[in-house]
Amino acid sequence: MAARPLTTTVALAEVVRDAVPAAARRRGGHPATRTFQALRIAVNAELEALDHVLPAVIDHLAPHGVAVVIAYHSLEDRPVKRAFAAAAAGCVCPPGLPVCGCGQQPRVEHLVRRPHRPDPAELAANPRASAARLRAVRRLPEEPS
Repeated sequence: MAARPLTTTVALAEVVRDAVPAAARRRGGHPATRTFQALRIAVNAELEALDHVLPAVIDHLAPHGVAVVIAYHSLEDRPVKRAFAAAAAGCVCPPGLPVCGCGQQPRVEHLVRRPHRPDPAELAANPRASAARLRAVRRLPEEPS
C-alpha cells in the first residue's frame, strides 16, 4: 500500500520482490514473473478463450486431421488434456449395463498418450521451452449411421 500509486511495471516488480521472503527469493527466477503471468492471463482472458476454442478445433477437424497444442503451464494444459480426453472417450454408460444406451463414439484418438516435453538438446538451445507440454489428437473418420 505504501508504494501506491504504481505507475510502471518495474515499480510493481519491486513491490512483489519485496513482498516475497528473502529465503524464497534465492531460488527460481524473479519473484514477479508469476504475478505478471497471472495478470496477462486475466487481462487477455486466455483461459476463457481456450475453453471456447478447444471444442471448435475438434469440431472443425477433417477426418484424419491433427490438432496439436503446446501449453506452457498447468492452467493451459489442464483444459487441453480434459477436452482431448472427452473427445477421445467412447461409451460413458455405467459399467453394469448389458448394452450401451448412450451411443457415444470417440471422435479423436490420442497421438501422444502423455504430454511430450522438450529433450535436453532443445532445452540447451532454448531454455524457455522447459515448461512446454505438447498434446496431439487425430480426428477419427465418422462411421456411417
